[in-house]
Amino acid sequence: MVPARRTSSRAGERRLLVITALTIAVAIGYVALQNLQSSAIYYYTPTEAKQRQIAPGSTTRLGAQVEGGSLRYDPTERDLRFILTDGVTRVLVIGRGAPPALLREGAGAVVEGVFASDGSFRATGVIAKHDEVYVPPSPSATPAHRTP
Repeated sequence: MVPARRTSSRAGERRLLVITALTIAVAIGYVALQNLQSSAIYYYTPTEAKQRQIAPGSTTRLGAQVEGGSLRYDPTERDLRFILTDGVTRVLVIGRGAPPALLREGAGAVVEGVFASDGSFRATGVIAKHDEVYVPPSPSATPAHRTP
């Protein structure tokens, strides 16, 4: 009868080890998921922001296309203005500073900032989105490298 008890004891130890390992794995997975969610960049389209009735002064991100003919930048005043549209809703974006090099009409952009009471969006950050197709610069457009 003693050997049966040892087998039962070993099985109990194995069960406890498996349960402990699963608990640790779930805890690690939960912590990793929380960290990934906080570093992910989410944004609303102008229509989603309108539907959610985001309050003026609440920090948020908008993502959409820069409307053709709307991009204006005054380098002396460092005033940047353009309209973001998702094809349904249009939002005037007003920012300070030079636009990103990839920001252009018809291209995607994500802006971070707050809605003003007049419905415009005051951007504190502008990120130009690019398509997934990489086209290297032509050899004539590549700057010459200088080695000291």
